[in-house]
Amino acid sequence: MNESVIGNETRLPLPWIQASDGNFSLELSSLPPLFAINPWDIMLCISGTIIACENAFVVAIICSTPALRAPMFVLIGSLATADLLAGVGLILNFVFQYVIRSETISLITVGFLVASFTASVSSLLAITVDRYLSLYNALTYFSEKTILWIHLMLIVTWGVSICLGLLPIFGWNCLEDSSSCSIVKPLTKSNVALLAASFFLIFILMLHLYIKICQIVCRHAHQIALQQHFLTASHYVATKKGVSTLAIILGTFGASWLPFAIYCVVGDYDYPSVYTYATLLPATYNSMINPIIYAYRNQEIQRSMWVLFCGCFQSKVAFRSRSPSDV
Repeated sequence: MNESVIGNETRLPLPWIQASDGNFSLELSSLPPLFAINPWDIMLCISGTIIACENAFVVAIICSTPALRAPMFVLIGSLATADLLAGVGLILNFVFQYVIRSETISLITVGFLVASFTASVSSLLAITVDRYLSLYNALTYFSEKTILWIHLMLIVTWGVSICLGLLPIFGWNCLEDSSSCSIVKPLTKSNVALLAASFFLIFILMLHLYIKICQIVCRHAHQIALQQHFLTASHYVATKKGVSTLAIILGTFGASWLPFAIYCVVGDYDYPSVYTYATLLPATYNSMINPIIYAYRNQEIQRSMWVLFCGCFQSKVAFRSRSPSDV
């Protein structure tokens, strides 16, 4: 008989219970384990809820305001939609993980999250390209060619994102070979490496474009300052504002996603899951901060918020064209 002795008291191993006839049975082993929720999953679910609420608000404002149809608002709407879906995906992942456990549902949820976050990051790149074009081609920016270019970027952004999200569902997963699993099960190491490489490429492109934008902003600010004969003060203020704005945008994006992207490359399936959670959670914060940087700070969207919820202004909002220094 297997038994353990603690002090002077003899205890039976946990999987066994004693029946009334003195025999032992495995009835306890058939009972369900204690229900425990990972606190990291709770934080991801809370993060997803905040993300969904914030971005649903932005999507509602843009969709309900006909005046918000300029190219930059279309791209902001794309970003908000992607972040909204990412927040919903985090909530569904929590629900299905603790309520309905199924390999098929797990694949669908992971694919949904991959597509959503890929669309979010790609939309950030599209917004960066749009800002560069609005400064580099300021005279021809508000043209049909620009609108066509914006729609093309959106088609490519969402097309690639959906394709990457469908890869795990169509067989690129590690359900049949656990040795090929990455830090994010059921994604394979090669799948995660592809996503990480895509992120690094997008980050480098954004960095390059924002450096170009900063150069254009500084050059325009210098020209305006010379015309107004206030070179020292005006040029310094405009340049400082442009550089600080770009630093906030790119710094937030990099600080949120770089740790997780790097860990996707260097991490292994056998590593403690706490490392995955600790790098993934800050990545979700980027979708939480995006509405603040790209939507709520915009004057036109602020006015539309008052129109939609308070009725403090006229429903027809007068929009100003974006100036080259309005980064």
